[in-house]
Amino acid sequence: MTPAFAYPLREFGHQWLVYRRSWRGSIVIGLLNPLLFLTGIGIGIGRLVDANHATLGVSYLSFLAPGMIAASAMQMAFTSGAFQVFFQAQATGSYTYTVATPLSPRDIMIGQQLFSSARVGLLSAGFFVIQVALGAADSWMSLLTVPVAVLTGLAFSAPAAAWAIGVRDFRHIRTFFRFVIQPLYLLSGTFFPLSTQAHWVQTLAYASPLWHGVELCRTLNLGTATLTGSLVHIGYLLLFVVAGLVVGSWRFRRRLHA
Repeated sequence: MTPAFAYPLREFGHQWLVYRRSWRGSIVIGLLNPLLFLTGIGIGIGRLVDANHATLGVSYLSFLAPGMIAASAMQMAFTSGAFQVFFQAQATGSYTYTVATPLSPRDIMIGQQLFSSARVGLLSAGFFVIQVALGAADSWMSLLTVPVAVLTGLAFSAPAAAWAIGVRDFRHIRTFFRFVIQPLYLLSGTFFPLSTQAHWVQTLAYASPLWHGVELCRTLNLGTATLTGSLVHIGYLLLFVVAGLVVGSWRFRRRLHA
């Protein structure tokens, strides 16, 4: 008898085989794009910012790098959680055939989330290597920014998958990416301290999982993380992960067994 945990792994294996044929495109989005930001802004503009150390207290590159790893994880995870789920749920998508196998809709969703986590983890690890090479890792705790990036990604990919499985028009996903994900990328403390923004922007950012991921990665990278603060950030991110998985399991079953 096949163990229950093996079924999600089969969906993960299928996703991985497909990814092996298209990984080059994800490298551009997931690694080269943040690398350009890191070198162009972190090093280029960072020289101007570093002229006034009172502003940040650390080099701008060390400030930016951990924010970039969390923000990039969000973008990659949303792509896996929303874009891929939408297309695979269509009549010609893989879910139409997978649901006819012993795999349940819940197995399919969990397998998809495992793949999303592995993809984010690999690209985040690559980004971290570059960060170390550029001298932007200030503490041994910066190693923990990779699993935190994976958790941040899950906090977006699980809810995104739960939503996207029921979306009928792809324009809704593109609109959400343009008017929610991209502004979060810019306005969640990734590029500059959140305290410099308007009060309403700060309020929205604090409610976003991305700010918690950015803040946790940054304090780990700078060696200023505290146990209480870290647990608060982790707990907030886990809340989105669990909610996404619970709602997603229900919505996947409703859509794929309709």
